[in-house]
Parts: sequence; C-alpha cells; structure tokens
Amino acid sequence: MLKPTIALIGVPTDVGAADRGASMGPEALRVAGLATNLARRGLDVVDRGNLHGPLNPWLAPVHGYRHLAEVQAWNQAVHEAVHRELAAGRLPIMLGGDHCLGIGSISAVARHCREHGKRLRVLWLDAHTDFNTAEVTPSGNIHGMPVACLCGHGPGGLVGIGGHTPAIAADVVRYVGIRSVDEAEKRLLRESAMTVYDMRRIDEIGMRKVMHEALAGVDQDTHLHVSFDVDFLDPVIAPGVGTTVPGGPTYREAQLCMEMIADTGRLASLDLVELNPAFDQHNATAKLVVDLVESLFGKSTLLR
Repeated sequence: MLKPTIALIGVPTDVGAADRGASMGPEALRVAGLATNLARRGLDVVDRGNLHGPLNPWLAPVHGYRHLAEVQAWNQAVHEAVHRELAAGRLPIMLGGDHCLGIGSISAVARHCREHGKRLRVLWLDAHTDFNTAEVTPSGNIHGMPVACLCGHGPGGLVGIGGHTPAIAADVVRYVGIRSVDEAEKRLLRESAMTVYDMRRIDEIGMRKVMHEALAGVDQDTHLHVSFDVDFLDPVIAPGVGTTVPGGPTYREAQLCMEMIADTGRLASLDLVELNPAFDQHNATAKLVVDLVESLFGKSTLLR
C-alpha cells in the first residue's frame, strides 16, 4: 500500500470549548515537531497553514448553544478543507482547536465515503462521549455535542453540513477511553445504541481486546477515521487539556491503541483536538501527542 501525502490543516479556535487556549494547539503541535517527525518516517507532509474564522466572542449560551454562529462558520471551513484534501488523495490531519471541529471534519470524511463507496469507521478516543444536545447540556459548550450533531441531533446549521443528514449512522462510531458522561447524556447514548468502551471495560479486558473489538470488520473497503481528543490520555502524562479527567489510559495503553490502529493499514484521516498549551508544562503534552501520532503511522520498537 502506497504511503499517502499528509496534509496538516490548522484550525486555531476554542469557540466550542469551556476554557480558552485550545486555539493555540496547532502551533504547539508544529513546535513539537509533528511535520518533521512524520517526514522522518518517510511520509510526504504538506502544511496548509491555518484556516480562518470568527473570533471567540466568549458569550453566554443562547437557547442551549454557546457561539452557534461561530461554531457553524468554523465547521463549514473545516468541512471544505478536509474534503478538498481527501478528494486530492491526501490524508488530512486536522490540528485543533476544540472538539466541536469534529463535526466539520467527520462530515467531510462521511461525504467522501459516500462519493467513493467506502465504509466509514470512526474511532472516538476521548474521556467524554460528546453526545449532549441543547436540551440536556449543562453548559451549552458545543465541544460536548459533536457526535450528537453528526448523528442528526442538533441545529440544522451543524447537522446539515455536507448536505446529508445525519452525516453518519451511530453504528460507525466506536468510543474508547470514556470515563465522564453527563447523566442525561447516558440516556441519549443508550437510546442511540452507541458502542462505548469505557475505562472500566479497558480495565476488565485490557486495551488489546478492546482495540481488537473496536477495529473488527475494518478492511480494504473501510475508511478509518481517528478523532483523538488529548483528554483521552491520563492527565498524569497529558496535563495540557482544559477538561482533565483522572483514570485515563497510561502511556503504554495509549501506544498499544495507536500501534493496533497502524497495524490495520487503513488510517485515512485524523483529528488532533483539545490540546491546550495554557495548561501544559514546557509543551510536554504536545510532544507526547506527536510521539503517539508517529505510532499511528507505523513507529514501533521492533520491525513487525
């Protein structure tokens, strides 16, 4: 299988988040050497620079949503940029930015899959399920709603990006690393029959078995998209996020997760989101993310 050209797309906004600072994530990943390290792995890498969109007005929620117009604008820009790279045969890596941007990214991937007859599988690596709606959200922050929006539960300006509602079916998503879910959100997840591998499941059967199940059925006709929220990781090793939740995957568990994804050879698009340098220590979390992304693209201790 030929190695694709990697296209880095910076999306410097925290418009959907609870804290300011994720807008600095793209530059932190660049400073940590993302492009250079991937190039050392023999990959062609092009950096498209940063997308542009509205500033974060930092206002209170309106009808259950904070900054809805701004979130829509950023996600429309993301959708167009990601779809453009996929159409050109490149592998887009979206450098967020907060996780609301997954709406634009994954809706573009889903559109690409419909156009090319591919099956979509989304691995959502996160401490949270991000399945809130305006009716149940405790905060109105849209970074807690992207999967719900992608599955058709949300405002028309978000659920309709890409011209297909819903953008994805619930059964394409596999959550891994979950350990913080709002009470009303639990009911919505159950009603939508989402597949969730929470930290208890990882504790019980181990990361290897979880990833084996989460990747079951992925084959040459599958487009595998990974949406990697940095708060997936335990905050002991990754403090640079705004929404830390104790008890996440360890360094070795995270490496195994990435290595098993790489083993499929089907990774075709990637989100890196919620890195917040304002909470980091000497850019250590960004460096860890770059290390894990290298493993997603085949780095291993021994030749396998």
